[in-house]
Amino acid sequence: MASSVSGTEEVRMSALTPLKLVGLVCVFLALCLDVGAMLSPAWVTADDQYYLSLWVSCSKPLGSADWSCNSTLATDWHIATLALLVGGAVLTLLSFLVALVSLCLGSRGRCYKPVAVMLFSAVVLQVCSLVLFPIKFIETVTLRVYHEFNWGYGLAWGSTIFSFGGAILYCLNPKNYEDYY
Repeated sequence: MASSVSGTEEVRMSALTPLKLVGLVCVFLALCLDVGAMLSPAWVTADDQYYLSLWVSCSKPLGSADWSCNSTLATDWHIATLALLVGGAVLTLLSFLVALVSLCLGSRGRCYKPVAVMLFSAVVLQVCSLVLFPIKFIETVTLRVYHEFNWGYGLAWGSTIFSFGGAILYCLNPKNYEDYY
């Protein structure tokens, strides 16, 4: 859409495409899933006798009604997993805020690239944490019962996928799609 004509040169404003709105929604969903994953008590569960979150590891001996819980922040791999996940969540939050502020101020075109870079960086950090977690868990924890990675771990993967989707949508060049909207 042409906003003004000066001489023979046409100046075009950057149109907000539906792709960028969908990207913003993806980033918002990624933030919500990040919060859910970090607060989740169930990253790993085992037959109602064991559960592990990012913050605490609890087990209940057979025949006992009491849970024995320990902080997971005593091991280096738990701290690394948490730091990488929180770092990715912070970058996702920053990219959401930049995208939202640029949307409100009308300076959308200049902020697409920084938002995409922050989201791709968040994805790299989160993928590293989500690969590190099961590898170190299987290496260090010996459970003699069936265990599974539960919904908290799944929420973290969901957040990573939505962040990746948002990053791709913010990489798309709006000038190529302006004429369609």
